[in-house]
Amino acid sequence: LERFHARQLRVSPHVLGHSKAHVGRVVAELVRAAKAQGLQPGPLALSLRGDFVRIGSAYEQHKVRSPDCFDILVPLRLPPHLEPQPRCADGLGPCGAFVCGLRARDGWTRRCRPFAEGFCVELQGRSHLSSGLVLRWFQGHLQRCLGAVRYRLQERCRVSLSACPGHPPTLHILPCSDYVCCHISMAVRLIPAIPLGDALYLTALPPEGPHGSLAPEALWGLNASRQEQRLLGWLKEQAPASSCHLKCLQILKGLRDLRRHGLEEPFCSQWGRVLSSYVLKTALFSLLLQGPLEAWDERFLVERLEDLVLYLRDCLRRQVLMDFFLGNTSVPEAVALPRFLKEAAPVNLLSAFDGPTLDLVAFQLISTWIQAPHIIRMYSSPRYLRPVPTP
Repeated sequence: LERFHARQLRVSPHVLGHSKAHVGRVVAELVRAAKAQGLQPGPLALSLRGDFVRIGSAYEQHKVRSPDCFDILVPLRLPPHLEPQPRCADGLGPCGAFVCGLRARDGWTRRCRPFAEGFCVELQGRSHLSSGLVLRWFQGHLQRCLGAVRYRLQERCRVSLSACPGHPPTLHILPCSDYVCCHISMAVRLIPAIPLGDALYLTALPPEGPHGSLAPEALWGLNASRQEQRLLGWLKEQAPASSCHLKCLQILKGLRDLRRHGLEEPFCSQWGRVLSSYVLKTALFSLLLQGPLEAWDERFLVERLEDLVLYLRDCLRRQVLMDFFLGNTSVPEAVALPRFLKEAAPVNLLSAFDGPTLDLVAFQLISTWIQAPHIIRMYSSPRYLRPVPTP
């Protein structure tokens, strides 16, 4: 396992540092250009707030294999007289989905109508902010601003923007050979986000799954990435200096990706969805807070990794793994949670999957752990080490 981590999973801090710095500079240029284009958006339009938020495994020290994919939240600004009012989408979408009503400080008037027509959908007799319409506006706005960025960055890199319907746009960056030492083509997912305060954001839900006809237009997901980063920082302070908790997460993600090669559709796709990186990270958070952090010293890597696999198996068999932040009252007080998170309804991350699927995933997970040395040897050739697409 140590050799598997060192040779196939561990990302060079030097290369990752250069990649993150380069991504930060390019995204800053694009956001600055997009904000400049909307400096006078008028009172009835969306605009960019002007900053961006780095999220995901590349910024949480558990990225695996290659520093070529990044996630960036791009906060948007609503018209000054409108405020978002999110609420749980009871019965309208998957567990954990939200709808976003809007409150006008001076009451809804005729001047609000153009914004509602451009960015809202009617739901239960009320206007709600549409994730689909906001996403399409964001893609078009960035595309229009790309020309200025290309011109300013042409000596550093080549940039392009691609978009898939219902998904955030992806910025592709190809550094020029004489500009940076790490010549890696990078893909940066730019995710438009509606700020709620307290470092919470609403982001568009992906269109996959049986979400109903309103899902692409009316439903949002709650993004608590900043709270995850705070928890990871607190755990780093409390755990031993040689703690292996992030290495356990990396190895489990690596084994999940290798095992995918031996599975057939449609179960192969379900395997990746059930054992998503967010599910694995949630299981790790829950397990870490159940016992003494001293037990996560690197000397006990195999024991802790087995504990994590067995904990996940039990969750799959019970068909329950609760979101760590939504409605969780056992989060350490040192990690201050916004009131909105504390009072939210608890969410079961496995509720979207049927029992037979979860039982089969549990069986394959234990089989993968038992056969880990064989699976690592079998699927460690360059043929199998091509990057796995990130959902």
